[in-house]
Amino acid sequence: MARARKKTQRRSFGAIRQLPSGRYQARCPGSDGVLRAAPQTYETKREAEVYLALVQADQTRGDWIDPQAGEKLFAEYAQKWIDERGVAATTEELYRRLLRLHLEPTFGDQYVNAISPAKVRTWRAERLKATGATTTAKSYRLLKAIMQTAVEDDLLRRNPCSIRGAGREDADERPVATVEQVFALAEAIGIRWRLMVLLGAFASMRPEELAELRRSDIDLDTGAVKVRRAAPELNTGERVIGDPKSRAGKRTIMLPGFILLDVRRHLEWFAQDGPDGLVFVGERGAPLRGTTFGRKWRKAKEAVGMPKEFRFYDLRHTGNNLAADTGAKMKDLMVRAGHSSERAQLIYQHSTERNQRNLADAIDADVRRQRSAVDMASGAGSVGTVPRLVPLLPAPTQGVQRR
Repeated sequence: MARARKKTQRRSFGAIRQLPSGRYQARCPGSDGVLRAAPQTYETKREAEVYLALVQADQTRGDWIDPQAGEKLFAEYAQKWIDERGVAATTEELYRRLLRLHLEPTFGDQYVNAISPAKVRTWRAERLKATGATTTAKSYRLLKAIMQTAVEDDLLRRNPCSIRGAGREDADERPVATVEQVFALAEAIGIRWRLMVLLGAFASMRPEELAELRRSDIDLDTGAVKVRRAAPELNTGERVIGDPKSRAGKRTIMLPGFILLDVRRHLEWFAQDGPDGLVFVGERGAPLRGTTFGRKWRKAKEAVGMPKEFRFYDLRHTGNNLAADTGAKMKDLMVRAGHSSERAQLIYQHSTERNQRNLADAIDADVRRQRSAVDMASGAGSVGTVPRLVPLLPAPTQGVQRR
């Protein structure tokens, strides 16, 4: 049987032809004038005409996206995306781990323009069951950022990651050590690492900042520490020396007076020699390593009864809480902690029962003061005055027993 002949119809814009299958193929010119086939065929000629009309309108508005432009493998595009970010070494390590473990298994061999909102929703639902909310939120944010760049590169018309709140992490509030617990940890961890615990808590210093702290960064006359560099340790064991976590990380921290004696002793007994010597080094004089310190830290936590999930990083919560309780301005708190945003600072400010009791007592005192002033001005109990809705009771006292 002779093969059915294709029928092509010339048009002022694009072309439509009927395929041997009977379906219709629409082709439209790109910016280079070359006709490109639509990503799908159509059952009727009218449907093909509608497609060409929409493409022509998009090109007129400048909104048209070449369907072939997005035919790039997601795995290759994502790897290049990370290469071009210029992020910190620890952030790059996180991105590549999330990509390898959570994004590439699903999207790696798909074209960028083939990733649809439906596929993203299905992937997220599977990840929530497999890894939990926190890791899924991190992975979703990375996917959304990559796909947004694809939109900006004219590979896609719109970002398929449009699930409201999917990138938000609602992690549990981190534990806060009391002042007594901080000193107990400092004693239990031993004299060589005592100052590291104290600076982590009462100077709100990050562990990677402490790892790269130098003698010249400490001014004993003014009681100040300058944070200039950081040395985070990757999962591979590599120390990456560079700038602190954020631009705001470069800062000067004024130390509380009670810690200065520990600073003097540590510099005399343990720090490397010379103005550029590291403040914290191992017993053999090598730079601080997370594995070595980690063993000491775990034993110290166990000795003082701290929960296993309490991290060294959580000492910052203690220091930042103490600073916030002084009534300092938000900007001063941000500078001390090295935060570039108020949102980051608020994460470290916890509201304890004592804070809430003090707040309630302050409100009580203020309301009593204002109502007493009104009563004195209006003459409480006289004819024509507005009666008080609730009588003022004596302020509660500590230790009152209920019968």
